[in-house]
Amino acid sequence: MPVAIITGASRGLGLALTHGLAAAGWDLVIDGRDAAALANAHQALVAASRDRDAATSAQGDAAAGAPRDLTALPGDVTDPAHRLALVAAADRLGGADLLVNNAGILGPSPQPALADYPLDALREVYEVNVVAPLALTQLALPGLRARGGALVNVTSDAAVEAYEGWGGYGSAKAAVEQASRILAAEEPAVRVWWVDPGDLRTRMHQEAFPGEDISDRPEPHTVVPAFRRLVESRPPSGRIRLADVLAGTPA
Repeated sequence: MPVAIITGASRGLGLALTHGLAAAGWDLVIDGRDAAALANAHQALVAASRDRDAATSAQGDAAAGAPRDLTALPGDVTDPAHRLALVAAADRLGGADLLVNNAGILGPSPQPALADYPLDALREVYEVNVVAPLALTQLALPGLRARGGALVNVTSDAAVEAYEGWGGYGSAKAAVEQASRILAAEEPAVRVWWVDPGDLRTRMHQEAFPGEDISDRPEPHTVVPAFRRLVESRPPSGRIRLADVLAGTPA
């Protein structure tokens, strides 16, 4: 079975993608900074896997779609030892075929204008959102090259639009997109997709709009079919809007 590393998988989009790939039979290595939230996510994933196994057995079908392994490693992607542990865990399963750099932070909430942005906070936003994903990618690349694997860097429309107050997070995601473009040029054996999932009802999105009602935003699980189609169809490297994939535009 294929193996994926998904960072920031204890909640939100990362958790939804984890459930989607687990249902498709992927073996998974996931992480999150909140150990308790990650443990709860892992428990829910194992329970969902058992339910699928039971349903499959009841129908008399082979359980080929059930993942063999769901490895959850609490930790911070800015920690070099943790990044090594993620890749090592995937290697024990046969090696990562897919790396999803989803973990990230918004920065201060409410988000300040760039004129007032605390530089220490800006450094942290770049460390978590730009440097750490690249560092993890560097560790995973030898195996991804060998297996013809894929890299997903989760981005945002804030990377390409000039939204007031989004200078920290938006510029970090713009850096992620440019790094992804260059990786795509430098790594022809690996699919590199920078994926914009759209506005979703997540804790980070709520932090971006403190005190506002974001219940009109779709839940993260709504974009999972588009993500699975992306991974399964393996289009050329490039920027992917999951809304376009959902609408039927070729990925």
